[in-house]
Amino acid sequence: MPSLILASASPRRRRLLSEIGLRFKVSPSRLHEDVRGLRDPVAICRKLAVDKAKSVVRHHPEDYVLAADTIVVFQGRILGKPKNRKEAVDMLTMLSGRRHEVLTCVVLAAPGQRMTSVLARTKVLMRRYSDQEIRRFVASGRALDKAGAYAIQDPKFCPVASIKGCYCNVVGLPVKTVLILLKKRNFFSPGRLPRLFACRECPLAR
Repeated sequence: MPSLILASASPRRRRLLSEIGLRFKVSPSRLHEDVRGLRDPVAICRKLAVDKAKSVVRHHPEDYVLAADTIVVFQGRILGKPKNRKEAVDMLTMLSGRRHEVLTCVVLAAPGQRMTSVLARTKVLMRRYSDQEIRRFVASGRALDKAGAYAIQDPKFCPVASIKGCYCNVVGLPVKTVLILLKKRNFFSPGRLPRLFACRECPLAR
């Protein structure tokens, strides 16, 4: 039986897949990200996800390879992972009380089938947090490994006021999108499909 390979080292993506009962192996992409010549956030997000999948498929040609790339877009500007604490503070200050969008491109490579990609979008409104809250959160170190320097699920900082779209997408992986992709590519045998999250915002739900 083919295995499901997660082409990511993200602990949040691993946790999301584990929580719905999927069995998978982890084979992180060692890809050097190169988006020279691209400016459109959607094109950048898709290229990075596709390149990650391709780099891992070479080592697992008989398996299902799942890759994803998540970016935060604020007023047309892509906010990646902050390089240092100052950059994290700047990002969080800029986002406070404002809206932005989280994009995740999910790519699935199935044995003997064409690679498929789907883009999930979630609109996010941040709450107004104080400078002191920002400094405390950044000092904890939890801001440095996340796009946009925040995590929607952080129990202490709680930076998000509201969202429109998939919550799991903001965490890092739109789970319902993944499940439907796997179903469409015949990964599940009859009776083994995990319950689908009640997320009507999934781009494949229709």
